[in-house]
Amino acid sequence: MHPKIPLEIIGTDAVLDLRAGIADVAIRYARRMPPGSVAQEIFRDSFFPVCSPELLATRKRKIERAADLLHYPLIHFDWMNRDPEAPTWSQWLATARSIDPDIPNTDKNWDLSFREELHAIDAVVAGQGVAICSDVVVSRELASGALVKAHALSLPGYGFYFISVPPQQPHIEAFSAWMRSVV
Repeated sequence: MHPKIPLEIIGTDAVLDLRAGIADVAIRYARRMPPGSVAQEIFRDSFFPVCSPELLATRKRKIERAADLLHYPLIHFDWMNRDPEAPTWSQWLATARSIDPDIPNTDKNWDLSFREELHAIDAVVAGQGVAICSDVVVSRELASGALVKAHALSLPGYGFYFISVPPQQPHIEAFSAWMRSVV
């Protein structure tokens, strides 16, 4: 955390109205920001299939092509914002089909579904299947080896934006600069 600026974190999926004084700044993920907002992109993620290395070790079939993933349990989680462009198995398979026409046009979207993303990730770490996950969200699991990329094909993710209302106060500018430097 910033050494000289006190921070109170409000975790919510709701869009905060900064002009109403609920908060001084917000960090929001989106594909693009609405016009008129003062936003600075902090980072951007991407989504790709991940699985436990133990799952790969226990299966006789290796994942060499995108079609090979259809022989594994596919894990899905609900997108609460109902984004029609959300990086889901349906989106991933459609993209994979454009590269590998041998992927059957199947209605298989997933075998196991969770309401919460973190529960889906726990199931993947436990070796229950393969999920499409954000490289940002599973970065620790990838770094520790608890998860591995199951296939290199990725889908574009979201930008994470630092948003404030002008005019920015000096402490908000300092916090924004510090945040961009540590990410």
